[in-house]
Amino acid sequence: MNFKEYKPSTDLLKDRVILITGVGDGIGRAAAINFALHGATVVLHGRNLSKLEIIYDEIEALGAPQPAILPLQLSTASEHDYEVLFDTLEQQFGRLDGILHNAGILGERVPLEDYPTDVWDDVLNVNLRAPFVLTQALLPLLKRSDCASVLFTSSGVGREARPLWGAYSISKIGVEALSKIFAEELKSEENLRFNCINPGGTRTAMRAKAYPNEDPLTLPIPEDIMPAYLYLIGPDSKGITGQSFDAQSK
Repeated sequence: MNFKEYKPSTDLLKDRVILITGVGDGIGRAAAINFALHGATVVLHGRNLSKLEIIYDEIEALGAPQPAILPLQLSTASEHDYEVLFDTLEQQFGRLDGILHNAGILGERVPLEDYPTDVWDDVLNVNLRAPFVLTQALLPLLKRSDCASVLFTSSGVGREARPLWGAYSISKIGVEALSKIFAEELKSEENLRFNCINPGGTRTAMRAKAYPNEDPLTLPIPEDIMPAYLYLIGPDSKGITGQSFDAQSK
C-alpha cells in the first residue's frame, strides 16, 4: 500500500484513547502530536518526565484533546507496575482503543561473540518483553473498544537476520512473531487487530546512532511517515490483522 496517498479525515481518531510508548522524541513524539490533532486522547509514555511534560504542553497548545502522562521504566517494570497501569487507565478512561509500541533501544552494533549480556537483557526487555507484557496486561481494556488497534514497531532487520545487529535484530524478529501470534489467537475478536510497522530509514537519534556516517538530510523526518501510522491505528484499517507494513512503501 502507498501510504503517501492516504488522506485521513481530520476527526479520524475522535474520542479514541491511544497509548503511545517512547514519545520523548522522534517517531513517538510525531505520532503523539498527529494522533492528538486527529482527535485522539493520547496517553504519553516515556522515561523522561520533563520531555513528556513538554509534549503534553505542545498538544494542549494546539487545542487538541487533553493528553495523559504515563512515566514507566519498561526495562525494569514489575507485574505490580503493570497492574497499577491497568487500574489507572481503567479508572480514567474505562477502555483503550489502541497501543503504538514505539519505545525501543538499539543496543550494540558488535558481533554476538562480543555482545555484552547486560545490554542484551536491556534490549530484549524494552523491545520484546515490554510490548508482550503491556499488551497482555491491557487486553481487557482493548476488548472493550469497538475498534482497537495494537501496532508493533518492526524493522528491516526484523525480517532478515543481519550480522552486527545482535539483540536489536533478534528482538524485532520476535516482535514480528508476537504480533502474528496475538492476531491468530485473538482472531475471533473482530474489534481487535494486531499489526507491525517498519518505519524505514527516518531522521531520528536512533538512526544516527546506528548509521553515524549517514547524512540525516537524505532521510524523511518522522512527520513524513505519519500517514501509515494514522491508517493502521485508526478505524480505516479495521479488519486488517496479522500483517507487517513498511511505512515508506510505494
